[in-house]
Amino acid sequence: MIGNTYEKDINLAISKQLEQTLLEKGAIVYMIREDDSDLSSKWDAKKKRGDLYRRILKIQENKSDIYLSIHINFHQNSSYRGIEVLYHPINKNNKILGEILMDQFSKDFNRTRTLKKTNLYLYSNTRVPGVLIECGFLSNYQDRMNLKQESYQKKLATSITESVITYFDVVH
Repeated sequence: MIGNTYEKDINLAISKQLEQTLLEKGAIVYMIREDDSDLSSKWDAKKKRGDLYRRILKIQENKSDIYLSIHINFHQNSSYRGIEVLYHPINKNNKILGEILMDQFSKDFNRTRTLKKTNLYLYSNTRVPGVLIECGFLSNYQDRMNLKQESYQKKLATSITESVITYFDVVH
């Protein structure tokens, strides 16, 4: 959080825009959350791990073709900015999806970062193809101002949707 700007609120706004653009293209979309909630249980000793574990289960239960994890970065150095994608090599298509997204972001946005590997729990334990999309840096003033704008969120959603279409053209 910076000031009254919460990552979770922007993530959800972008995700809802993405849901809409994907539905318009004929996709079936399963949202992990529609509001400010998580999937942890009162019985979970570690709330975050329980939430992530149940996210993996939902992805599998839905028999999803891919998953997209929408987030926003933060760094102590406020000059860091731009969109980046992280993937885990547990599935060979993760890198393909990540490369397609980064190519599309390069076309649609002036400044992006690079494709990176991650070992985070969710991504290293999900066999369904998917990636983590860091839509910018909350710690960077320009990224933060962009991310708060509905028009920018729509542009991100459209860019991601075009990438998903390209991905399925490539792998199927």
